[in-house]
Amino acid sequence: MASLAQRVAGARRIADGRRVVATAIEAAWGTRFTIDTIRLLRRRFPRVKLIWLMGADILTELPRWLHWRELLRLVPIAVVPRPGYTRRAVAGQAARWLRHARRSEHAASLLPGVGPGWVLMSAPQVAVSASAIRASAEQGGLP
Repeated sequence: MASLAQRVAGARRIADGRRVVATAIEAAWGTRFTIDTIRLLRRRFPRVKLIWLMGADILTELPRWLHWRELLRLVPIAVVPRPGYTRRAVAGQAARWLRHARRSEHAASLLPGVGPGWVLMSAPQVAVSASAIRASAEQGGLP
């Protein structure tokens, strides 16, 4: 895995800095678990409407996370397809638990401020690994 600084720099190149902000806030706050980070974000920024953007691979793993159900009650999610994971994610425990809260992609703009809620986004599924992307970027192959 790349260093935190490299991962944040890569995320900042993609984020717009206004509606999508890439930070290393967990490192600054010293939070270890996502649930703790989300609780702090909601406390410190009560008027900000959060959406958690995650890959389908994370949705499959979510039931192993600390307080995952509370996490999904606190923040709506947008799930990006991932090769080899999307079908499992949609059929998995977290998606089944949230089945009543699934929205169509066209209703994704209604997610902020709604929890629980989730949407499966349509996006090209790129099978290249993050490590390969970083290696290519270091050699000038990607922006």
